[in-house]
Amino acid sequence: MARNLGQQPELKRVMGPGLLLLFIVGDILGTGIYALTGEVAAEVGGVVWLPFLVAFVVALLTAFSYLELVTKYPQAAGAALYTHKAFGIHFITFLVAFAVMSSGITSASTASRAFAANFTASTGLEGGDWLVTLVAIAFVALVGLVNFRGVGESVKLNVVLTIVELSGLLLIIGIGFWAIAGGQGDVSRVWTFETTGDRSVIWSVVAATTLAFFAMVGFEDSVNMAEECKDPSRIFPKVLLGGLVLTGVIYVLVSISAITLVPAAELGEGETPLLKVVQAGAPGFPIGVFGLITMFAVANSALINMMMASRLIYGMAREKVLPAILGKVHSERRTPFIAIVFTTLIAAALITFAGGVPALGGTTALLLLCVFTIVNIAVLVLRKDKVEHKHFRTPTVVPVLGALTCAFLAGPWTGRDPQQYVIAGILLALGVFLWFVTVRVMKAAAQPA
Repeated sequence: MARNLGQQPELKRVMGPGLLLLFIVGDILGTGIYALTGEVAAEVGGVVWLPFLVAFVVALLTAFSYLELVTKYPQAAGAALYTHKAFGIHFITFLVAFAVMSSGITSASTASRAFAANFTASTGLEGGDWLVTLVAIAFVALVGLVNFRGVGESVKLNVVLTIVELSGLLLIIGIGFWAIAGGQGDVSRVWTFETTGDRSVIWSVVAATTLAFFAMVGFEDSVNMAEECKDPSRIFPKVLLGGLVLTGVIYVLVSISAITLVPAAELGEGETPLLKVVQAGAPGFPIGVFGLITMFAVANSALINMMMASRLIYGMAREKVLPAILGKVHSERRTPFIAIVFTTLIAAALITFAGGVPALGGTTALLLLCVFTIVNIAVLVLRKDKVEHKHFRTPTVVPVLGALTCAFLAGPWTGRDPQQYVIAGILLALGVFLWFVTVRVMKAAAQPA
């Protein structure tokens, strides 16, 4: 089975610098900033922009490590591939792959449910939770079909959705600064700390950063598209760093606009913080239009995460960590169709049975922080592995700082909700079970008939 996999056609290289930039920006700008601004404000008060800035710096450190690895090994599979090459331990590689895949599918599943909830509310449909679940499953199935059509079609749709979600955030920035210029709001709030409980300012910022970090993840998904990029070793460094800086600036400006127009206590109530900003700064603006923009934003998150998850599964099958059948490529569409079906079915199951768990977003960030810690260490280990082509090389101190900061933010001392550790533990336990099943299946396939 593994030998047949080597005869599979390569994935189609359709992504140039422009499409890759929009992919990265669209992946980072998503559900996080639209939903988390209020929660971050509840932790630190007016300096809501500071945790986003700290999260950006931590993400940037790890991005440099990803850049060295993706230009050195321009293949699909990302963190799991780097772990496999660095340590060569099947069990660790499988768990990393499972953690990354779970984070992507979980994010896509919760985004699909958010889309369904917004859809049913905006259309006035009544049917309770079962209708939301049904619409979410139908939506994730539609995402799977777009994914199957090909990365070209998927990325073109991503361009449209990215422009829509970006316009929503630029609208918030525009409303905020127009209001400031007109003497509205209170700019002094931007420098005001309002900590919760008996936490110090530093630990409040740390706790808020663990929330804000969820809004920064997504850049790592792009490395799973390396085999579908034109000349990835050359274009990735400028495009990835440019995308991160752009989104970091947007997050800080959105945070400043939001806190200037809406007090921290009010911003932290409910699940639609940016909608309150629109109502406060531009009461005449049709709220339904902004609700539609929010719906497009979460739809984009679902599409990109499902693209990432299917490519990760495909890449790991090619590395013989998963059964070879998951690496099959469709002869006409040249997409990993078995991996797409597999990840879509898992997403549908999560929507049905785990879609309502509120801590899934935090669990996603927790899993990725652990993965990022391993990736930063892998950079240092793989320095001994030389390749023939030129590639990006990050200063040694950067992956060291990246590993330390990511490990620190994953710890319980940050004030992270304990429920997130429970969910992560269950997911990883499931991963261990699947690892044993996979090893047994592959051993059986290797035995002569």
